[in-house]
Amino acid sequence: MQEKILILDFGSQYTQLIARRVRELNVYCEIYPYNHYPQLDASVKGVILSGSPFSVRDEKAPQPDLSAIKGKLPLLGVCFGAQYLAHHFGGEVKASNKREYGRANLAFVDGESPLFLHISHNSQVWMSHGDTIERLPENCRVIASTEDVKNAAFKVAGEVTYGIQFHPEVYHSTEGKELLRNFVVDICGCRQDWTPDSFVETTVKELKEKLGEDRVILGLSGGVDSTVAAMLLHKAVGKNLTCIFVDNGLLRKDEFKTVLENYKELGLNVVGAEAEDLFLSRLAGVKEPEKKRKIIGSTFIDVFDQEASKIKDAQWLGQGTIYPDVIESLSVNGPSQTIKSHHNVGGLPDYMKLKLVEPLRLLFKDEVRRVGKSLGLADKFLQRHPFPGPGLAIRILGEITKEKVRLLQEADHIFISMLQEDGLYDKVWQAGVMLLPVQSVGVMGDERTYENVVALRAVESTDGMTADWCHLPYEFLARVSNRIINNVRGINRVVYDISSKPPATIEWE
Repeated sequence: MQEKILILDFGSQYTQLIARRVRELNVYCEIYPYNHYPQLDASVKGVILSGSPFSVRDEKAPQPDLSAIKGKLPLLGVCFGAQYLAHHFGGEVKASNKREYGRANLAFVDGESPLFLHISHNSQVWMSHGDTIERLPENCRVIASTEDVKNAAFKVAGEVTYGIQFHPEVYHSTEGKELLRNFVVDICGCRQDWTPDSFVETTVKELKEKLGEDRVILGLSGGVDSTVAAMLLHKAVGKNLTCIFVDNGLLRKDEFKTVLENYKELGLNVVGAEAEDLFLSRLAGVKEPEKKRKIIGSTFIDVFDQEASKIKDAQWLGQGTIYPDVIESLSVNGPSQTIKSHHNVGGLPDYMKLKLVEPLRLLFKDEVRRVGKSLGLADKFLQRHPFPGPGLAIRILGEITKEKVRLLQEADHIFISMLQEDGLYDKVWQAGVMLLPVQSVGVMGDERTYENVVALRAVESTDGMTADWCHLPYEFLARVSNRIINNVRGINRVVYDISSKPPATIEWE
């Protein structure tokens, strides 16, 4: 039985980061909405309560039922979680007259507390709250303070229950990972045995039991996620796996041909389906981003279903869905607010009569890469930048035409190729070009032009949940701009996107 930590989500933008930090300690954890978590069993070693955009004093603030958790399992409340524990069990939370956001330092640390073992005095932490715990419940004692916040951390007497008003999961809390290690390893007693090798072994065993001799169909995209999912399923069912790679006409330049050639090396049974004209005809005249995504999703299912119907007795559909897709696409009364829809998440039309199998559903992107390495996949599969399911459709702002796709493919090919040529590709987490619904005046030779504008986008990230723009060398950007304008007729201006996520998303649509 895989031991785990449960993280109850109250809607914080940082909830996923808590999970990532715990998993970096080789401890498995799962995120659930605060109001919809599974029945606890012996596999659950402890629980973490996340932060929240709500104040505990709000009428509509989340009200979790902790009766099966508090006092029975190790419990750590983070920010809102800590304030909830104080507010609902005899303490007092007020709007702070010193709203503390950003960096702070611990002025007092109880070195005897297991939670703060090896945490130094004056350790930097990250605060993000407008409320503060004015008074602790009588059975609680302070175990850490900052200059402005007396009750920065507390322990409940007679219970393995802790609360902290800062965020240990963010980079700016310099010893936050050590604090989380203290909680999940020392206090909860987790063994730190959740590794890529153990994931592969456990997952393949579970897939064999689940799928037996059934036939499985999987939609390949050429990306890391679907490739690793395919290899896990291949190890489990071998020849009973058929992969379908759909050309939606929105792939990168020459992508369809290249990907099919690459997959031959892996021994996978892959069928290619060319459907460019169908996708582009259904997208004609459509400008709204979410509508584009839905058309692409439904068309993909139509094409996929047509190909799948040729495979007799298939019972399962494999998908490369990963955790950020799941988290961003599900919303339960507020937490994990939906940002955008993903056509590879959720159910299928009833007529397809296929059951869903998603071997990567609980992994973050960097974990998928580590699992792929454990499976022996080469870097050309694992180090590919993420590419959106709807493809170039969400990098063409506004209406999609065949000519716009061609323009963007050419510009994108130049950008990606030059990143590779200059040794910058592996330093960037994701890169691409956006075609804007803007035309600008330019001069080429003695002629006035009125042509398209493209934006280059390159970000650094570990899992796509947060991202920062890459500080690519100016000289490199100048050469990329020059090559695109000189070689792609129809583009006369190149700009560089310097927005981070949040508040911007990585893609423009």
